[in-house]
Amino acid sequence: MNIASFAPLAVVLPILGAALAFLLIRHSRAQRAVSIGVLSLTLLLECVLLASVWNGGTAAVEIGSWVAPWGIVLVVDQFSSLMLVVSSAVSLAVLVYATGQGMADGDQDAPVSIFHPTFLILVAGVSNAFLSGDLFNLYVGFEILLTASYVLMTLGGTGPRIRAGVTYVVVSVVSSVLFLISIAMVYGATGTVNMADLAIKLADLDEGTRTLLHVMLLVAFGIKAAVFPLSFWLPDSYPTAPAPVTAVFAGLLTKVGVYAMVRTETLLFPGDSLNTPLMVAALLTMVVGILGALAQSDIKRLLSFTLVSHIGYMVFGLAMSSVAGLGAAVFYVAHHITIQTSLFLVTGLIERRGGSSSVDRLAGLAKLSPVLAILFFVPAMNLAGIPPFSGFLGKVGLIQAGIELGTPLAYALVIGGVVTSLLTLLAVARVWNRAFWRKPTDAEYPDPVLLAAPEDSDTGSRAGRTNVTLLPRTMLGPTLGLVLLGVSLTVFAGPLFNLADRAAQDMLDRTSYIQAVLGEDAPVPDLALKAGGGK
Repeated sequence: MNIASFAPLAVVLPILGAALAFLLIRHSRAQRAVSIGVLSLTLLLECVLLASVWNGGTAAVEIGSWVAPWGIVLVVDQFSSLMLVVSSAVSLAVLVYATGQGMADGDQDAPVSIFHPTFLILVAGVSNAFLSGDLFNLYVGFEILLTASYVLMTLGGTGPRIRAGVTYVVVSVVSSVLFLISIAMVYGATGTVNMADLAIKLADLDEGTRTLLHVMLLVAFGIKAAVFPLSFWLPDSYPTAPAPVTAVFAGLLTKVGVYAMVRTETLLFPGDSLNTPLMVAALLTMVVGILGALAQSDIKRLLSFTLVSHIGYMVFGLAMSSVAGLGAAVFYVAHHITIQTSLFLVTGLIERRGGSSSVDRLAGLAKLSPVLAILFFVPAMNLAGIPPFSGFLGKVGLIQAGIELGTPLAYALVIGGVVTSLLTLLAVARVWNRAFWRKPTDAEYPDPVLLAAPEDSDTGSRAGRTNVTLLPRTMLGPTLGLVLLGVSLTVFAGPLFNLADRAAQDMLDRTSYIQAVLGEDAPVPDLALKAGGGK
């Protein structure tokens, strides 16, 4: 039996786990065991799927034996399986972190019982979006994960969370309605929503209709991916949620939008018809996002702006329509999911240890907690693109692809990417200098805890300090694991880059995807792609 036939379990297992976790809502220990066990099993399955397509090939699974293009199809290729593995790995780390946080606080029922089933539903929605082979099922995946995210964002019911949740809901509903209207228009024009079938039929439409559909889908996905100027909602929405929720949102939700952009741009609208607007949007996303980060004193808001900024790198790689550019973008997406999630988890630890996430109130954390200092330093340098980390390698790949392309706009993006990387380094260095390196007495509004016990370490506490302020192993463990996963992307950068290049080649060629879904006799339209070479 083909290994890819087990792909639906990547969606079904989290849903079944959510149902079981809901039934165990009064048994918190069993609920935690079920959630972590199901997510671990899902990750193992997805690793097997990735191994099955590592050297190439695309497989389609027809749900309910309904033949494409009439039925729902799940498609496993190198890009989708890589995204599944990375997303489930970071989701598992966040789930363990959230569980450990409740145990460390002495609340055996924390996080709240509804967290576990909702979190697993979120994972199911993300997996469904990555595997979806038709536009409507992609829409369903978005709605599943967004519905779960509404609940997670407003956990606790505080005023700031409710206000941020309202903004998030309104923006998400607008983008979803726009996406649904786009699907209806695509179906009206072609009679199908199957993406492999659309890859053939969209080529027969007149240019004006095709461009309209193209733009509408790009705008809908651009809102979800937080591409400037559609990114206004993110910095005010994410930081208000609990630390584990913010971490998984930052790592995954925008990347699902990026994935949808990559999939539709390469499969449905190949060529360079909108590459210029995409490059301009990428440049503005980089620059505006990082300038916003430099103006922040709260670490969570700063990281939210860097999240927006680095989406620009991924859009830059997509807009080049070359194997080199798209391959670097695929690698960078996997890198950024891991690193951004790590940094938000570390910020949760900073808030717990120092009493705040504002750098105006933090100081002396390097002496107070050397472990925490290392956990912040490594992913921060990775995010800034310092050699030899994966962030540096991904950016070098994008820069090389831009230079190979050789257009004035590509050179402008190369310069913008370098400047953005340097400003990212400046932003995280300011956090390091102020929160970790300076003396507590130099802080603008020092927390009394920092002034009272500068000699504390993570292994003990002074008189008058409670163990709640220390860093529990139940939270340190998953954070350290995720930081090490980010480091492993550097260690195994060669094989991962080769995988990303092969994925890019297959996506730009389209043949394997179309024939996997529609059969080997399916016609593949001529490509109108730029010839930008691989590495």
